[in-house]
Amino acid sequence: MKYPLYILVFFVLICACKVKPQGLLSEKNSFTRLDTLRGSITPERAWWDLTYYHLDIEVNPSKKYISGKNTIKYTVLNANNSMQIDLQAPLKITKVTQDDKELKVIHDGNAHFVQLIKDQKIGNSESVVVYYKGNPKEAIKAPWDGGFSWKKDSNGNDFVATSCQGVGASLWWPCKDHMYDEVENMRISVTVPSNLMDVSNGTLESVEDHGTTKTYNWFVNNPINNYGVNVNIGDYTHFSEIYKGEKGPLKMDYYVLKDNLEKAKKQFKDAPKMMKAFEYWFGPYPFYEDGYKLVEVPYLGMEHQSSVTYGNKYMQGYLGRDLSGTGWGLKFDFIIIHESGHEWFANNITNKDIADMWIHESFTNYSESLFVEYYYGKKAAAEYVIGLRKTIGNKSTIIGQYNVNNEGSGDMYNKGGNMLHTLRQLVDNDEKWRSILRKMNKTFYHQTVTTAQIESFLITETGINLTAFFNQYLRDIKIPTLEYSIKNKQLKYRWANVVANFKMPLKVGVNTKNHWIYPTEKWQTLKLSNEKSILKVDVNFYVYHKEID
Repeated sequence: MKYPLYILVFFVLICACKVKPQGLLSEKNSFTRLDTLRGSITPERAWWDLTYYHLDIEVNPSKKYISGKNTIKYTVLNANNSMQIDLQAPLKITKVTQDDKELKVIHDGNAHFVQLIKDQKIGNSESVVVYYKGNPKEAIKAPWDGGFSWKKDSNGNDFVATSCQGVGASLWWPCKDHMYDEVENMRISVTVPSNLMDVSNGTLESVEDHGTTKTYNWFVNNPINNYGVNVNIGDYTHFSEIYKGEKGPLKMDYYVLKDNLEKAKKQFKDAPKMMKAFEYWFGPYPFYEDGYKLVEVPYLGMEHQSSVTYGNKYMQGYLGRDLSGTGWGLKFDFIIIHESGHEWFANNITNKDIADMWIHESFTNYSESLFVEYYYGKKAAAEYVIGLRKTIGNKSTIIGQYNVNNEGSGDMYNKGGNMLHTLRQLVDNDEKWRSILRKMNKTFYHQTVTTAQIESFLITETGINLTAFFNQYLRDIKIPTLEYSIKNKQLKYRWANVVANFKMPLKVGVNTKNHWIYPTEKWQTLKLSNEKSILKVDVNFYVYHKEID
């Protein structure tokens, strides 16, 4: 996903003031029953397992209007006759059918409870068809607020796209709008004016020409999260290449506005470079069957699965800026690298609850520095990720509140990336670290996961008790501070500003020698050979240090 807006504001203003982080969702301290309906696995969701969607819609840009239907196939897990389908106002469900019989629907805010007539027998495969229409919410500052972006290109053609992370896919199509249950595969049919093209997820099966309109039929072969589904409509031109990847030939397709073709052919060379670096670090691209697409849109960009969207204006860095302030951020197109990194972390490994969105954003933030390392070396990568620390706010925790569709702090980006960079120092073995990242993508291949699962995996694979480490960086806002003094040829040190049982080892330099020390909250000592010794804490650890009398 894109960086939060506050980071861009920080670099535009070039000021030393603290900027309040802004996430995808509005900050909330209290929640309603409707938040619970949106963010929890309700009884009306839990009894059925989602298996297939066919989203079939027509988009009318001149009226900013959509209409159509979604066929939802599912397997019955437990007996129940009330099914929760989500769709956000002002869109309206016009009817729901099963076996061609219209069903009663009880509407409760954005949750709609379909009253099934047919006996739902455990193990059976069933389907419902949800018809809907209306003027969907228009995005004001996409992709942060979500909705449809109804824009025009420089030639006056309609240029339309969707983005809905956080606020949810039900912003524009009826679905089971919770991350825990990914559809196994889906078909996306989008009808648009005949002078335009729709680019969605997966592979293009066919195009139907109706004269004044055309229908583009796409098929997604792999499980996909709700917010990863997208519609992109424009006066596109297309070029492609075959990448020789770890699993064989991979089709890489690029869709851009016709006027930008030559710029795109130059700028999009970062895409195969990205693929080479990330397959090295994380393992095979997770969606070979669906290919990889980079699609120009009228907003900054988003990690839509196999249909990564791009709006970085063909600039290096983040809209021409280096977020790290080190110079390394101008060596690549930020949106191509960051949003594509989400194919491994967000689309392959997906959080079950948005409270655990750090799993998406922390690892993908860290992937930026790994890209730098692959091409420019370990020192450059370290400088990049350390340079991002200046934007960390430490005002609220990285993990949000569960079951109410509440994400954590925007610090999940740069603080999360620095947490992982610190963890790499503790592993202290680069090949082992790489093998852990690759095994993680293999172990949780096409799965939805919890923070607990990721923590348990990393504890097992590193062989380090990381319980307090994760409590410190994910569930607290304090940054560990090494307090120390040097007197009488003795280094005295301890951890301060830490959670219970925090015992993270730390690499320090004393004069010309490097040492591992093992601070706790209790004072410890280390004999020194020089009365005038100088202590330097390894900057690769995201900690503070303070000399005391």
